[in-house]
Order: sequence, then structure tokens, then C-alpha cells
Amino acid sequence: MAIKLVLSDIDGTLLPRGNAEVDHCVVEAFHALLDAGLAVGPASGRALPAILPAFAGDQACVATALATNGMQVYAAGKLVHEEYLDHEGLAQLAAAVREVPRAGMICFKGAEVFLVEGERDVLAPIFPSYAAHITSVDAVPDFPVVKANVFVDADVQGTQALMERLEAVVPRLGLNTPMAGFMNVVPVGYSKATGIDIICRELDVSLDEVVVFGDADNDLEMLEHVPNSVAVANATPRAAAAARWHIGSVDEFAVPQAMMAIAAGKWPFTA
Repeated sequence: MAIKLVLSDIDGTLLPRGNAEVDHCVVEAFHALLDAGLAVGPASGRALPAILPAFAGDQACVATALATNGMQVYAAGKLVHEEYLDHEGLAQLAAAVREVPRAGMICFKGAEVFLVEGERDVLAPIFPSYAAHITSVDAVPDFPVVKANVFVDADVQGTQALMERLEAVVPRLGLNTPMAGFMNVVPVGYSKATGIDIICRELDVSLDEVVVFGDADNDLEMLEHVPNSVAVANATPRAAAAARWHIGSVDEFAVPQAMMAIAAGKWPFTA
């Protein structure tokens, strides 16, 4: 069956960690897919205001997008679905994080970042762009929150251990980890896979007409859900195991190369 929709994680998949903007070859690959009549976009834990700068402001690259781990779904440049986090659950999560040394929690309103718990200096080496412009607040903001994150000065194992501890304390919210020291907050049972189902309905596309690329544990549900799932060589062991297909690393620009092949009608890859 022909591919009609291509979605890719950003950090660690399209964008080497520590870089602010994708290589020009990524933008070229996105436009090659668009020119071939396919829908293409990011599937990221970032909100759209943080996604767009990574593509040098190219609106065409993000007109279709799963933002905030699929909690915001965009099609043809319009927001077609938005999910909110439970306010009481966020307050409970903030209280639990407060008890953890060198941990913190942030919430977002569009591009604005609010430090609910923790220290900016701990966040800065983990996610510099979020720490660069941040406002400290005394409690979880009153506005509806779509995106929130927990951060901690810890390695992968320490991050995973804290994630499991917090989920046990606050069962009304779910957590996943895209990288060491950083966790996404989502409603229980919600993931990028949920967002994919929404965008497939919106675009009238079946799952076997979709290709997804990922590298991290917050991509697990997406990689397991879509038959044509692809992991980069630098993927976590769990993400690699969840994917059907495997390609080179983010540093080798493996994903834009694969996208160019899809645009040219060459599929499938070699597992």
C-alpha cells in the first residue's frame, strides 16, 4: 500500500541533541515528500512554538504536526485537537517533585515557560532553550496546561526510577522519558500513538499508510502502534526493539535520507 503520511520525532531522530536547528537536508526531505503529495510533519514532545524554530521558521514543515506528545494535533496548519492535563494531578505531582533533591517541574503557556518547582540552574544543562527564558511561579498556574515536564539531575536509570516513583504517587497522570533527566507529563494512557489515530482520522489515512521515525522511550507507543515504524541507530534499546525497521543514526542524517527514498516511491527498507 502507498505511503501517505510520514511523521518523525525531532530530538535524537532528526536533530542531534544539543543542536538548535535541523540540517538543511531535513527541510529538503520534508519538501520532497510534500512535493510528492504526501503529508509529513514532526511528532514531538515539544509544543509547536518550540518546534517551528527547529525548522528555521518553515511553516510548511509543521503544517501537519503532533506536538506535545500528540496532545496537540495540527493538520493543514490548523489545531484540530488539544488535550489538557488534570490540574489537581499537576498540583500533586509538583508536591511530590518538591521532595526530590535536584528535581523540578515546568509548565507551559504557548512559548512561555514557568518554573513551578526546582532550580533553573539544574534545568539549564538538561534543556537549555527552556531554561533561557523562564519565569518562576509559586504554584501550578491556573490556566489550562497542555504541556508540563519534570526534570532531574540524574542518568537514564535515575530518571527511570524517579518516573516510576512519581507515577506511583500520582496515578492520575502518566510520565515518559525522551532522555536522561527529563520527563514528559501526559494523561494516563495518552501518547503519540493517540495523536496519530486522531490525525489519521483527520486526513483519512489508515495506519498501514503511515511511516514513523523515533529514537526514545516516549516514542515507544508510536513505534509499536504503526506497522511501518523505523528506529535510528542511536535509539534506546526499548525503542529499537519496538520498531519494525532500523536505519543509521541521527548524526548520519539517516531519517532525511529515508524520507527522500519514500518520496521517490522506494519502500520498504531492509529490516
